[in-house]
Amino acid sequence: KSPNENGIVLTEKKDKVAILIGGGSGHEPLFFGFVGDGLADGVAIGNVFAAPTPDTILDVTKAIDSGKGVLYLYGNYSGDVLNFDMAAELAEMEDIDTDTVLVTDDIASAPHNKKSERRGIAGDIFVFKIAGAAADAGLTLDEVSRVAKKANDNTHSIGVALSPGSIPGENQPTFTIGDDEIEFGMGIHGEQGVKRTKLMSADELSDEMMEYLLNDIELTNNDEVCVLINGLGSTTLLELFIVNRRVTEILENKGVHVFDTDVNNYCTTQEMGGFSITIMKLDDELKKYYNSPAYSPYYIKK
Repeated sequence: KSPNENGIVLTEKKDKVAILIGGGSGHEPLFFGFVGDGLADGVAIGNVFAAPTPDTILDVTKAIDSGKGVLYLYGNYSGDVLNFDMAAELAEMEDIDTDTVLVTDDIASAPHNKKSERRGIAGDIFVFKIAGAAADAGLTLDEVSRVAKKANDNTHSIGVALSPGSIPGENQPTFTIGDDEIEFGMGIHGEQGVKRTKLMSADELSDEMMEYLLNDIELTNNDEVCVLINGLGSTTLLELFIVNRRVTEILENKGVHVFDTDVNNYCTTQEMGGFSITIMKLDDELKKYYNSPAYSPYYIKK
């Protein structure tokens, strides 16, 4: 059901900490595709590439709060931070406890020692999954926040762009790039990446992206990880599975066990050509919550 034209909530309110996710539209199925059992209880959506309004966020907050508090989970973008913070202040005036965990998985957007400044991209999905399971397990708001922060700290992503997307109603693409070029680290709104090179094979591209990731993640022999290969809009599943094969080979050659893999379009950016690789390092606690069942229109774990 919908408490607001830009909000969606589960029909049945649960007696637990509620999870509210959100951000700009244009990234479908993120965010509304992840409202469901073991995931988010509600979502607040803005216009294309624009933050949801504080009123929308507040309406969804009130609709999902059971008295045990609401955790806000969203990518680290200035407009989202501003509006969610305003909504949190309004919720406090109505005696609703809230907390916030920002997703900061995009390693190309800031150096390792400034992780808090990084943007959130497809790593959102892993953080939503872990937080939703922790909330369903009956943890307090402080504990759900702690687990969500751990999931975020252990999640690292990098993307590449091969062709631009577009915003409905605008004549210009979100960025320009040559037909024979690739940009590493391009953001999901067209933010500038870290470098632009000529086209290369899928294996060469995967190798270079994994080099960035493995320089950012502390992985040792026998570590376990989850992998998410995310299409940005117009990259085919066949191509994504080719990337996944190479990523799995690289990790296994390092002695790292791939516990689970998701390959699909989760966080898109209109019809942009490209993809991202996300790796979440697991410990026993994160694995327990990752293994918990989840069901939404676009994401299922049994």
